[in-house]
This record gives sequence, C-alpha cells and structure tokens, in this order.
Amino acid sequence: MPLSMVTFVLVEAALELVPPELVRSRDVVSSARRRGVDPRGMLLDISYHYRSMRKHLRDWFKRGRPDIIHTTLLTLGSSILWRRGMARAVIETRHGLVFVREGVRIVRNYNRFVGLMEQVLTKGSAPPGSDKPLIYLVERDLIEYIRSESPDLVILLDEKGRREDPWILGSRVAGSLKPYILIGGFQKGEFSERILSAGFERISIYDESLDAWEVVCKITTSIERALGLDILGSA
Repeated sequence: MPLSMVTFVLVEAALELVPPELVRSRDVVSSARRRGVDPRGMLLDISYHYRSMRKHLRDWFKRGRPDIIHTTLLTLGSSILWRRGMARAVIETRHGLVFVREGVRIVRNYNRFVGLMEQVLTKGSAPPGSDKPLIYLVERDLIEYIRSESPDLVILLDEKGRREDPWILGSRVAGSLKPYILIGGFQKGEFSERILSAGFERISIYDESLDAWEVVCKITTSIERALGLDILGSA
C-alpha cells in the first residue's frame, strides 16, 4: 500500500503567547499598544521582547521566534507533497498541539500569519467556532499523541543522531504507511530530555545544525524523488 500522508511535526516550537510573567513588562506593553492588542493575546517575539525575555525567562534563547514557524510552513506548503494533499503539519507549543490540515494555503504575509496564530492560540481554531477549522489547537501532549497514532516510522531529525543520506531517508519514508518527521521548531539549543528520552529514532542529515525550513526542503524533496513525484507528468 503506497504512502498517503506524511506528518511533519515542529517540536518545541518557538511559538507562544506572551507568558503571564512578561505581560506587564515595558517592551511587551509598548509593542501591544503599537498594535492595539491585549498583551495577553499577543505572540511572544524576541525581536520586540528581547530585554524582558532575557531577564525573566530561563530558556529565552529557544522562544519567541514565530518567524521560524512561518517560514517553515511556507516551505512545506510550497512542496509537491503538500500540493498533492500528502503532507500535514503539527506544531508543538506550550499551549498544546496546533494542527494544520493538509492542503491549507499558508498565509504568506507575516503580519497576517501572526494574527492568525494569535487567533488559534486564544480562541482555539481558525476560523473560530468552525466544525471543520483549517487550523486548530488541541491541549494534548505530543509524545502521547504520537504513540496513540501508532505510526510505523517516527524520525527525530537531530544533528547528534545517526548520520543518514537524505535520499535514503526519503526512500524509507516513502515506503512507510504512516510516517512522522519531527523537526526542531526553535532557533538555538538542544531538544529537551523529554523528547530525547522518548525513544524516537534520531537521524542526522548533516554534520551541523540546519534551519528548520532547510530541513523540510531537503526531506520533502527526497520523499518526492522516492515517490517519483518530481518527474514531469508522474502520478
């Protein structure tokens, strides 16, 4: 039975609302006023909230980068896999798991993306109250969720994992029925021990750390090659 769906998971994503301990911080209040929004419903962004983050958040260097998620989703959404409805995305946040349905057109404008994610994280879905939302939030643990799905292949892409040629990895994914590809959704640092001790197969496709969108690009291309989707006119 051929592959029908690949799930890409952005693990420990640097996408979250401003945490309670920063809501009254000067730079947070200032940026909220400029946008005309409640700081409690605003995305944390290190570009604007750096001082408060560094002062109050122990793991500040892994947080506040919604642009990483936006660029990575744009890359995934431009792939042949996504266009064929053969890929979907899950974003692990501090609020729960954000699911992006297959085939959804990713918002290209960054400011609109920020507003969309703020809506999802505060109201639970986009559009709010829809029976079949395009993007929605579920308060669930990632590891428990993956295990409940009974995938036949789970790959955690980590530069410290076992080295494997991306083309070989793509063939393995293409030959699976229900594969999950886990990619770090943060800018700096290591996966938490919670993720590393979950027993997922750790694979490295390069000797150094790569941006999340570059990893997505390489993996989707290798899967498409293995499936023959990159050949003109192929089914």
